[in-house]
Amino acid sequence: MRYAYSVTSALLVGGAAISLATGFPAGAQVAQNDDSHMARVVPRAGAPESFADLTAQLQPAVVNISTRQRIEVPTSSGNPFAGTPFEGLFGQRGGAQQEPQYREGQSLGSGFIISADGYVVTNNHVVSPTGRGTVEEITVIMPDGTEHNAELVGTDASSDLAVLKISGSKAFPFVEFGDSRQARPGDWVVAIGNPFGLGGTVTSGIISAIQRVTGQGGAYDRYIQTDASINRGNSGGPLFDMQGNVIGINNAIFSPSGGSVGIGFAIPAEIAAPIVQKLRDGVEIERGYLGVQIQPVTDDLAASLGIAQKRGEFIQSVQPGEAAEKAGIEAGDIVTKINGKDVTPEQTLSFLIANIRPGTTIPVELIRNGETRRVNLTVGRRPSEEELRQQQQFNPDAQDEDSMEPGDNAVIEDNLGLQVLPLTGQIARQLGVDADTQGVVVAGVDQNSDAARKGLQRGDIILTANYRPVTTLEGLENAVRTAQSENREALLLRVQRRGRPPQYVAVRLR
Repeated sequence: MRYAYSVTSALLVGGAAISLATGFPAGAQVAQNDDSHMARVVPRAGAPESFADLTAQLQPAVVNISTRQRIEVPTSSGNPFAGTPFEGLFGQRGGAQQEPQYREGQSLGSGFIISADGYVVTNNHVVSPTGRGTVEEITVIMPDGTEHNAELVGTDASSDLAVLKISGSKAFPFVEFGDSRQARPGDWVVAIGNPFGLGGTVTSGIISAIQRVTGQGGAYDRYIQTDASINRGNSGGPLFDMQGNVIGINNAIFSPSGGSVGIGFAIPAEIAAPIVQKLRDGVEIERGYLGVQIQPVTDDLAASLGIAQKRGEFIQSVQPGEAAEKAGIEAGDIVTKINGKDVTPEQTLSFLIANIRPGTTIPVELIRNGETRRVNLTVGRRPSEEELRQQQQFNPDAQDEDSMEPGDNAVIEDNLGLQVLPLTGQIARQLGVDADTQGVVVAGVDQNSDAARKGLQRGDIILTANYRPVTTLEGLENAVRTAQSENREALLLRVQRRGRPPQYVAVRLR
């Protein structure tokens, strides 16, 4: 049974959770306000007797962060009294544009000071506006209750990191990044933060996993997992090792209820430290980009392609004019290596490419039609998050399917759970596709089939089966029989849905 729990940012904003993404080794820097030397606290091996001494040294550098926001409230565009004798009595004439309405909002989170002159690290979502809003004020609250107005130095939405700057008359206590590459499952860790706005709260636990992929996608879906209690409001707070180094930045929780269930995620220091340094220095952050839509190689995909084991990542579609297309990469390819590094669930294609400088030419190894190939690719520059959102937008129109009566083909229906019919010119017009599109149309889906579980629906057009064009019902039937004769347990279909680019779907045979 698959449990669909949510990955939720550990952030308290107006009482609700906001949904949710290479290091330098350094010794622990004791947080202090003067030049006096304080002994470092290194607990003995095994379970520490207490975290109190370590906490006392680190807690002064951990801060609470709050924002004051101005949020636009959607209003009705028309006059409710239009066309009545009361029109105009309330300062609004027909056709006049209403003034936007606003309300005040806030967010609460955590952060930590990384330098004596007051640079603060937190999550981007802690200091970003909610919905259609603007952040008007950011306040950093010290453990002793002292408040400082903060300047936003830089943000990076892709990694969910932000750097603030506060100023004061004396040196601030601070902590430093450690080397998260040395972290191992089972190591003790301490989290300090501001859960539910309660102020400095200390929790402890162990590292549950490293390089954890949550499935939320993106170049930085790669976390340290911990069972130290993390809740909303802990976002942006530090995760310390036993030497007092920041090895992670608490970012999200995995929870069916919104509260801590012992599964928290922190951005590793090896990812965060160089990004923070660039934000602090005002250096533009450039990331590599391929221009592809990808998905992991699942068991069903592997079965449909006859691959012995899960390897690499599957290319669903290729964006015209981007780096992948220029290098000759095609939809249906499986990329197994990037610049000599294996593509794995822990070392994803997105992560590897994002960390290569744009303009760099690298070798890419892939599998196409069962054959291993190698191409040279010049890495592109990743667009901004706003540009990516615009690229992904689509607005499919409603479709008239009155003439789509289910066909009758026992082999296809029995093995795929699909009723299909030829793609005629009339149906092509109804589905809004080019008249020269070739394929077969899904007219019905058995809701108990794997095809239904994979999201196939009435009106989808099947273009290929195991990379071979499907132009007739007999062509799809032959593809099913061929897969069965080769003892494959699934069939790889390329499916076109109105308003969307074609997608590959591996459907398990019944």
